[in-house]
Amino acid sequence: MTKSKTAQPVPQPGATGDGTVADRAGWSFGGQTPKHFDRHVRRSVPFYDAGHGLVAQISDYFVRHDTVAYEIGSSTGTLVRELASRHPKARWIGIEPEGAMIEQARDPQYQSPKNLEFLQADAHDVDYQPSDFMVSYYTVQFIPPKRRQVLIDRIYSSLNWGGAFLLFEKVRAPDARFQDLMSTLYTEFKLESGYTPAEILSKASSLKGVLEPFSTQGNLDMLQRAGFVDVMTIFKHVCFEGFLAIK
Repeated sequence: MTKSKTAQPVPQPGATGDGTVADRAGWSFGGQTPKHFDRHVRRSVPFYDAGHGLVAQISDYFVRHDTVAYEIGSSTGTLVRELASRHPKARWIGIEPEGAMIEQARDPQYQSPKNLEFLQADAHDVDYQPSDFMVSYYTVQFIPPKRRQVLIDRIYSSLNWGGAFLLFEKVRAPDARFQDLMSTLYTEFKLESGYTPAEILSKASSLKGVLEPFSTQGNLDMLQRAGFVDVMTIFKHVCFEGFLAIK
């Protein structure tokens, strides 16, 4: 006699965890995603908040009272809000193309500092002011590769001499063996974070053609082509890496 199995809950089609839903190759930061974004990203990216703390510490070396500073891809504003509170005499601008994300970031519940403004715009189209500090926290990986170098070139041009650009990205491994290892470790991390196998597969399917990571060397090459000479890795965990580039 066959033993009955306990029925497992079946996620809705396209469910990617934490209330987010996306079609195949259709992941978006618009729609309902902003309402669930902070919880979702914290469970999806290892040391997400610790990375914020590292960015804040590094900002102390570059931000002055007359500084104009930017976060490119500010989403709900969590990081740039922390930075603006830490440096209240600097001017901070969070750039975000998704209207729903901007609306979430501007919600009065967050009590954003007065020295912070959110700009709904494509980062390629912004008329950047001379800046001492710019950060992109897991954003550039979502920009089509054919447009990526142009943005990094603009960031380099906008920085004052001695200014810093912090680039955090998911990265690909240098070869197939390491990529297999990194992918497995990352899948295990998501399972330990509470995501179901179905949600993990659905999220991976939704990111096809949307998330296009470069390798570590690919990111270094891009920064160097823009003009950066002084570049180092300041954070690394499996397939997640942070680069500090100084002009």
